[in-house]
Amino acid sequence: MNAVDYLSVWAVSAAAHLDLFGSLGLCLGFTAGIMPRRDRILLASAACAAAFGIHYLTLGALTGTAMCAISVLQSLVALTCLGRPGRSGWVPPLFAASTLAAACLTAATWNGWPSACAAFGTLLATGARLHAAPQPMRLLFLGASLCWAGHNLLVGSVFGLTCDLLTIFGLTIALLRALPSRPVTPVGLRA
Repeated sequence: MNAVDYLSVWAVSAAAHLDLFGSLGLCLGFTAGIMPRRDRILLASAACAAAFGIHYLTLGALTGTAMCAISVLQSLVALTCLGRPGRSGWVPPLFAASTLAAACLTAATWNGWPSACAAFGTLLATGARLHAAPQPMRLLFLGASLCWAGHNLLVGSVFGLTCDLLTIFGLTIALLRALPSRPVTPVGLRA
């Protein structure tokens, strides 16, 4: 299939798969990208993954569905347990086990490039959830969103692809806003 064929399949799929969960996932995905604090990013991300998990199930994208289930689990664990004294010692082994589960589920539901994109996006998002600071978290989520955009283009998820594009846009804005401002030097004073 060439690019025109992919876009044609994507457009036909868009018309056929308008659903509540895709719409909800789209809204939540963009919202997660622009949230100011880590806890809100993780909560919106968990809700987005739950909505998209159901959406992917209706499309028959089983790897995407499985990766969303793992994303919900990881987001909720990272939200409630990371950074709390005495409660975070078991989190890294849980994340390692969930990454192994993601690899096994990817193999079990393998569908070529869509599965590879979903798996790599999940791996990057797993790394994001383990960060305590919002900026590194956003950078990894940006990479994850690029991978998921590939998955969504290939499986024909208009909501997913739209969400990814909005999320990439929102994350880029949030990343740029957090950069330290540089003082402007007047033209006459430059060396």
